[in-house]
Amino acid sequence: MSKRARALLDTSVVVDLDIIDESQLPDECSIATITLAELSAGLHAVTDSILRAARQEILQYVESVFQSVPFDSEAARAYGRVYAAVRAAGQRPRGGRAVDFFIASTALSRGLPLLTRNSVDFASVANLVEIVSV
Repeated sequence: MSKRARALLDTSVVVDLDIIDESQLPDECSIATITLAELSAGLHAVTDSILRAARQEILQYVESVFQSVPFDSEAARAYGRVYAAVRAAGQRPRGGRAVDFFIASTALSRGLPLLTRNSVDFASVANLVEIVSV
């Protein structure tokens, strides 16, 4: 992978930052506010206090280090294109998968590549958004 100047990081990348080679990341990384929502929800998905504390630490780190890109009117319009591509691929953008497509819509609306650890999850929108596996 050639070094990119900017990219949006999928939640899967954010949670694995400690094991990803930094040379695979662009000079300027941002995250979708949807990623912050996923990380915040993750705090409440566990009952183990040690794991919850670790997740809280990740959330606080991410909030302090990365600029978050909002799911705004532009992203909402882009979601229409993403939704159409997902449906054309015979999928339903529902449940947890819908969150992935909100993140992809955010990347599309900003013209940013999307770095992910789960590129197969974004195969149906690869014609709209540059999907980069790290």
